[in-house]
Amino acid sequence: MGNELTTFRNGVLSIFQSAAEEWAHQVEEKDLTPGDRPGLENDHIATAVATAAHDMRAATGSVPSPLDIPAAAGLGSKIRLCSDLGLQYLKAVARGDQAKAAEIKGKIAFSECDPKWIECLDEHAKYFKRGGGLKDVPYIRAGSVDNKVLEMKPNARVALVADWGTGTEIAVNLLKGVKQQKPDVVIHLGDIYYSGTQAECNAFFLNVVNDVFDRASTGIPVYTIPGNHDMYAAGSGFYDLIKKLNGGARQQPASFFCLRATDGSWQFEALDTGLHDSDPIKVTDVLTFLEKDEEDWHVARIKEFRGRTILLSHHQLFSAFSQIGPRDSFLNYPYNPFLLASYHRFNAAAPGRIAAWFWGHEHNLCIYKPTPELKVGRCIGHGAIPVFAEKKPYDVPEGLVDPPQLVDKTQLPLTDGCYANGYVMIAFDGATAQVDYFQAAADKPSYSETLPLA
Repeated sequence: MGNELTTFRNGVLSIFQSAAEEWAHQVEEKDLTPGDRPGLENDHIATAVATAAHDMRAATGSVPSPLDIPAAAGLGSKIRLCSDLGLQYLKAVARGDQAKAAEIKGKIAFSECDPKWIECLDEHAKYFKRGGGLKDVPYIRAGSVDNKVLEMKPNARVALVADWGTGTEIAVNLLKGVKQQKPDVVIHLGDIYYSGTQAECNAFFLNVVNDVFDRASTGIPVYTIPGNHDMYAAGSGFYDLIKKLNGGARQQPASFFCLRATDGSWQFEALDTGLHDSDPIKVTDVLTFLEKDEEDWHVARIKEFRGRTILLSHHQLFSAFSQIGPRDSFLNYPYNPFLLASYHRFNAAAPGRIAAWFWGHEHNLCIYKPTPELKVGRCIGHGAIPVFAEKKPYDVPEGLVDPPQLVDKTQLPLTDGCYANGYVMIAFDGATAQVDYFQAAADKPSYSETLPLA
């Protein structure tokens, strides 16, 4: 159940989906449960998805979904009306139009809508400011972190997963596959769906990792950085989550961090690119970036370290398949210029010692050939979102100039019309690191490489 999770890169629509799912659970008198999210078989969820898809079509002319979203024509008119009014209400709150929001709320109250629906909407509307937009995210400044680094043992085995926080059976089973690889550390590159509420972060992330890895006994450290979906609830769930994930010296100090081997051989620099992709209205043209003090903090950690560094982020530095920022700029140069500027600073701080950059955001596996800017760039956002053949994730946008190229024969395979999900295992061995790319529950990697590349 619930594996047909349909997501939208839009703050209002994501918060709307969170409210609709809570409504569905209240109607069925159930709690949010990992592995059993209500999918399109649930009338409330199907109607909400159809409503959101219709709204997206009206605004953009297309729907970013691999499926032909059901029109919900066969569902009750009452549910359709309530769903439509609910989305109108949240959009008015997001715009800061309090008069319109009050008008629509009155329509909901005097309609035949379930009273629980308006309660759910109000609960999720709290993430918006009274004047419009999202409430301020409780971002932790670099000055508060000081020079704290997290430690990992030499020659550790580290699992990377991205866009994994769906709470579906697919996500749970994938993590069980990760467990079989016996990682010493697990790092998530962002996105807990739909909008990173506290309930979603607890049910679809914390409870799953605790259960699968038996963390009460094993204590395996798990770290996470924010994606755009983690910020749609104003970071409320994310910042609560990182306080709970690990204790003592292992506690993640902020939305960004440095995880460093105690023998000085390797370190991860995990970047917060989610903070500036939280706008509930703007979507396609957003170009995310790092806060200046955070960028300075990473530069200092890289400069002081004699070993090699692996960069981690949610958002991509570049892409051959998904638009970054305004379309015309992307077609001429498929890089995020702000993240590229940050990378140039990182590289200047330790010439030749940045070994790779892994990111998510696109629900795809893209093992790129070296580019003029970056030798090892990897998109690993295929953690748990099902991507169907109709989505065509490996189609290069028409007009893209000089797109980055993939390593031959590394595209994800299709099974029953759906692309494989997967994760990455990095096994450090002194000055080298073996990187294995696994698909779901497979025992052997589909592709392997050794860092640093020759």
